[in-house]
Amino acid sequence: MFALEQYELLDFGRGRRLERFGSLVLDRPCPAAEKLPQEQPEIWSQAHARYQRLEGGKGQWVLLQPDLPDRWTIQHPPFQLELKRTEFGQVGLFPEHAVHWDWTSKQIAETAVSSEAPVKLLHLFAYTGGGTLAAAAAGAEVVHVDAAKNVVAWARRNAALSGLADRPIRWIVEDVRKYCKRALRRGEQFQAVLLDPPTYGHGAHGEVWRLDRDLPELLELCARLTTKDRQWILLTAHTPGFGPKRLRQLVARYFDDPGPDRLTAGRLLLLTRTGRALPSGVFVRWQR
Repeated sequence: MFALEQYELLDFGRGRRLERFGSLVLDRPCPAAEKLPQEQPEIWSQAHARYQRLEGGKGQWVLLQPDLPDRWTIQHPPFQLELKRTEFGQVGLFPEHAVHWDWTSKQIAETAVSSEAPVKLLHLFAYTGGGTLAAAAAGAEVVHVDAAKNVVAWARRNAALSGLADRPIRWIVEDVRKYCKRALRRGEQFQAVLLDPPTYGHGAHGEVWRLDRDLPELLELCARLTTKDRQWILLTAHTPGFGPKRLRQLVARYFDDPGPDRLTAGRLLLLTRTGRALPSGVFVRWQR
């Protein structure tokens, strides 16, 4: 997880979330907080910038304090991440994933103790590379796949900022399904898969992704890409209607049962200092 000086969920409610990323406090929309009250209304005036949605899925940042940096960094040792305010209201980080970056590092380090060869990890929908950098820093060989060229470039900058540019990472700009099918034809195999599919998306050449339609095929491909020495699979999602039970059942359909304590599902949560929990998605972990 993040140290408090690096990231903190300050408050949420009335359809918004107030977060501190390093030294900057941002006020952003949050559908999960639509029907919830704000616990500390008085602190929302601390925001340095506020994101307002416009038509067409985009929006604008309203700067509430002067001279804000366009880009800044936060730390999650042993790596760091460059952040910036995007036109979609994102900043290049989903902080609820930090706990799984830590889990990923632990799994790779433990495997390295009993294996001479490094873990080969396939990271799909890899975004700005938090999971990739956690794995690479722990000693894994990583294939980082995302359909957005600018996002892969962002992830590569994060690797350089973290002193990890020389690690064995293959940076792939491609639709994840196309990559997986090509990897199968080449006979590639991986020991671990990390994937965080969006609800909707587009591939590098306009391919349309819909999680409710396309996730089963992708899970089947991942199962085939890990048949020889599968160690773990970590799936996270943020799609309404896909709770832990449904997502667990879907994973169980394509991966053999590793035992009652090895296939786990739960909710991704962000906590305030007072212990309020903001639902931020779901996860499923398959572990040998």
